[in-house]
Amino acid sequence: MAGPPQGQPNMQQLMKQAQKMQQQMMEAQARLGEAEVTGTAGGGLVTATVTGTGDVLSIKIDPKAVDPDDVETLEDLVVAAIRDAATNAQELQASTMGPLTGGLGGLGLPGM
Repeated sequence: MAGPPQGQPNMQQLMKQAQKMQQQMMEAQARLGEAEVTGTAGGGLVTATVTGTGDVLSIKIDPKAVDPDDVETLEDLVVAAIRDAATNAQELQASTMGPLTGGLGGLGLPGM
């Protein structure tokens, strides 16, 4: 009886698959770290730019949004723009990592 019993996975093959998927995931995570996505609020008065992993890179505020008598609205717009950018980053993460992480369940690897 050469090879694994019928119906049993070949461990060497599984390890090769796992290593390949790990490499692909690392490459995808690196691409996400370099990618930039934006979010806006107030019809574009505030724009937030974040990486694909969600790190905030910059905030742009149109001078029209600045009212010294109403700082709270500007604060709300900044938060809303960051949330919008974070949502866009999550969507990018799902589209980038989804095909990779979805395949790990088929390997029967714990914690994946």
